[in-house]
Amino acid sequence: MATVHLTADRIHVRLTAAEKVWALRGDLSFPRSAVRAVTVVPDGLHGTRGLRAPGLGVPGRRKVGTWRGAAGREFVSVRSGQPAVRITLADQRYDALLVGADDAAALAETVRG
Repeated sequence: MATVHLTADRIHVRLTAAEKVWALRGDLSFPRSAVRAVTVVPDGLHGTRGLRAPGLGVPGRRKVGTWRGAAGREFVSVRSGQPAVRITLADQRYDALLVGADDAAALAETVRG
């Protein structure tokens, strides 16, 4: 499961080895100054927007990779039964991140920090 690590000036999203293969990419890092909004999504699996390209989508179980749609490019790492945090970014490779977290509310508050 992807994990979010915060420093004073950056947000790092660390992927497992399997997630790197499924998403066809490595870990991500963004400046905290790029964050425009942070929201909790109660059901991360159903919170994805757009079409997968590239990545893994197992219906009803797991989604990892890039989703593209009207809202732009979003990096997704979510699983069934888990809430997620959507971090909207400005002027970055991805327009948003959707990352599953067991305590999504606490993660969202920390990112807003």
